[in-house]
Amino acid sequence: YTRVVFMEALLDRVRASMRGLVPATEYDKVYNDECVLSFDSPFSPGGLYVSLRTYLGFGAQHVQAASMRSGETLYVHLQKRRTLRPKSDAPDAAPTKMALGVEGGFSVDGPQYDESTEAALVLMPSGERVPLPCQELPEFVSTCCQAIVTHVGAMQQRKESAVAWEAETLPSKYAEELVQLPPHKKISPDPAAWVCEESGMRENLWLNLSDGHIGSGRRQWDGSGGTNGALNHYEETKKHFPPHGFPLVVKLGTITPHGADVYSYADDENSEVTDPKLAEHLAHWGIDVMRMEKTAQSVTEMNIAANESLELDKITEAGKDLAPLTSRGYLGLNNLGNSCYVNSVLQLLFTLPEYQTLHPAAPAIFATAPSDPTGDLPSQLAKLGGALLGDRYNPGGDGAPPPPPVPEGGEEGPAPEAAVAPRMLISLVGKGHSEFSSSRQQDAAEYLAHLVEAIGRAERARGGRLGDGVAALGELSSFALEERVEAAGQVAYKRVPGSALSLQIPLELASNAAEVAAHEAKEDKRQKLDPAAAPPPDDPVVPLVSFEACLSRYLAVETLENFRGHAGAAKTTRFATFPRVLVVQLSRYYTDADWTAKKMAVAVPVPETLSLEAFRGGGLQPGESPLPDEPNEPAPAPAPAASP
Repeated sequence: YTRVVFMEALLDRVRASMRGLVPATEYDKVYNDECVLSFDSPFSPGGLYVSLRTYLGFGAQHVQAASMRSGETLYVHLQKRRTLRPKSDAPDAAPTKMALGVEGGFSVDGPQYDESTEAALVLMPSGERVPLPCQELPEFVSTCCQAIVTHVGAMQQRKESAVAWEAETLPSKYAEELVQLPPHKKISPDPAAWVCEESGMRENLWLNLSDGHIGSGRRQWDGSGGTNGALNHYEETKKHFPPHGFPLVVKLGTITPHGADVYSYADDENSEVTDPKLAEHLAHWGIDVMRMEKTAQSVTEMNIAANESLELDKITEAGKDLAPLTSRGYLGLNNLGNSCYVNSVLQLLFTLPEYQTLHPAAPAIFATAPSDPTGDLPSQLAKLGGALLGDRYNPGGDGAPPPPPVPEGGEEGPAPEAAVAPRMLISLVGKGHSEFSSSRQQDAAEYLAHLVEAIGRAERARGGRLGDGVAALGELSSFALEERVEAAGQVAYKRVPGSALSLQIPLELASNAAEVAAHEAKEDKRQKLDPAAAPPPDDPVVPLVSFEACLSRYLAVETLENFRGHAGAAKTTRFATFPRVLVVQLSRYYTDADWTAKKMAVAVPVPETLSLEAFRGGGLQPGESPLPDEPNEPAPAPAPAASP
């Protein structure tokens, strides 16, 4: 009798709170897979509480405060558990194309689990529970609860879109009207007859579809690959047949009735392409695709093999007995599909004392958050700071999912992962940006500038929310440069704001230039003697340029052709103000003589400490005469009066 009375009273309170509820539809975002203020999930020891009205999810440590702020009383509590499935004896299917998370590509799935879910309707702030399903509940409330339980989570939707990627190969714009010279030769169908016309290589050969030239593939940074025979020939064709030359080449040995590997060297493509008229273009050189068989690895197969055998020994210290660090401050960030540039920036920022103050400031930030914290940058930064600087999500922490039980006779699963996935923060920062909202790889320096600018806007819009102990994060890396120009015995000064230094790397100042030249000469000799031989196992010798040399080059005297009517003016750059944190980007990409972007193989050791006092500017000095400003442009002559 007591239980019946209690249940009736509980149901009365549920009925009193159900006004205004709407079942979630497929068009709604339901945060039933991650807390909006922490990284708790239904797999965390305390589970996840999802509001029936706002569809926002809260971990056990945040739900009471969220209920008090919003007045919401009805939540669905989700508690999920995993059980490791017995490992199948069948081998994993080998990838057949360069793709992630799609059929035939690299798998992004970890170990396979069976999941179980327990759900309950919870009334806040009392915490009274009604296990689901419950026949006594109003049918409409049960429908709302079921919609929360079965809905695809907002973070799961973003995960699926982020990790699903496939290399896209488009038709070449030059294929439709490809120029082909008269067929002065026929290409033999016998692979033994194929040879690079420059180096004599017999592997990795590419046929130019326009003039029938056979050349080897690109030479890689470690000496492997080819001798650039096909690429060098293309550069020659641009001189004689401008502006595009003969850009399309096909890899010999990959030609079958189903197609072949085609590459475009054109500056506006410079990638793998398809040729809709490939059979016709090959027939011009006597190649019948219906009779050809595959005898060489395709580019896709080579890329797959390279990814499967990728060696990270240099950065993972392979061969050493290393203990994983999972203590406070050593939490990782999961890659969300080409998000390594984001992760590196976030991990860097939270090593700074100013960003670390977001952890103790989090309660005050959450208390002043808007009704939907997923769109509030201070809240999402505090959320990440709490995870990175605390120990809640390390294995065994209060928010970390417990390891799944092992089925009888089965093998133990992998060690618990000490990492979180900052999807909400990444989505918020990238919102409205054509590149950072995509799953494509981006430049870390550009993302850092974008993120700092977004933080600055949030600080100005919501002043004081980041807490008294938090400095203006958007101003941490701001500084001013002083540009001094001397001409005709007079000087002009100008201040230029900045947030990062982009330093060029002067390769001619390498401290090991002699060793680099000797290594390159040795490699050239080896290539000429045996072009098909694999490169030696020893590490390549790369230029070693000091950081001070890069900085000195940036701040060196520059001669200007013309400044305010004066030729040969001397410009020097110094710091007018110094930032608390100096952000430096080393520009390793450059444009080669053939106008293609290339990346330097160079090492630049960064010193532990660096004094910039010698580069401090002082403004106009005693005895200096300021250079007059440029005279204003003469006013335009008045228009003649209109004729009568």
